[in-house]
Amino acid sequence: MQRLAKKKQREENILLSLKKLSYLSRSQLQVLHDLGSVRNASRIMQDLSDYVSSFRDGENIYYLNKAGRERVNSKKVLKKTTQARHYLMRNSIYIAYGSPSTWKNEMSMGFKEIKNATIVCDAMFTQGKTYYIVEVDHTQKMTKNRTKVEKYRKLLEYGLFEKPPKFIWITTTELRRKQLLELCKGLDVQVFTVKDFH
Repeated sequence: MQRLAKKKQREENILLSLKKLSYLSRSQLQVLHDLGSVRNASRIMQDLSDYVSSFRDGENIYYLNKAGRERVNSKKVLKKTTQARHYLMRNSIYIAYGSPSTWKNEMSMGFKEIKNATIVCDAMFTQGKTYYIVEVDHTQKMTKNRTKVEKYRKLLEYGLFEKPPKFIWITTTELRRKQLLELCKGLDVQVFTVKDFH
């Protein structure tokens, strides 16, 4: 009886993670939910096939299907998309920082009354009194990143944060890492590449 209850709870937790993070790779699910071996993780996800859909992108990528969305009351309809990589990159940061309970995706911040002074970050969380702002640089142009960083500098000038936030970027290549570090000079920033997490 207890084993069944544990199994149900684990299924629920996996579905809730998918609700929160949209797309999760098999290896990310293994880490987040302690699913053991690849074989075991694949079996557990197979058992959940009534609630999740998946596609291959190097490994299986899972997301909630209609029944899964209904079970955990999720409104967000997801499809098989190359855009999933953006989410997986963001999840790498979520996992690396210990799945912060304060984590929020797509947060808007800024001042409505000041022109061009609002921005949507990919994610944000707090540890102690420090804000961490997460940005994913997957396929966008560097000019877009530059504009974003300039906006952040503006918000810092206007005193949006009591204490300067820490910025975390995740990008695809060493070259882009260098360019982002250059863009963010003077800010408290860490730039990871996808390879740092594999």
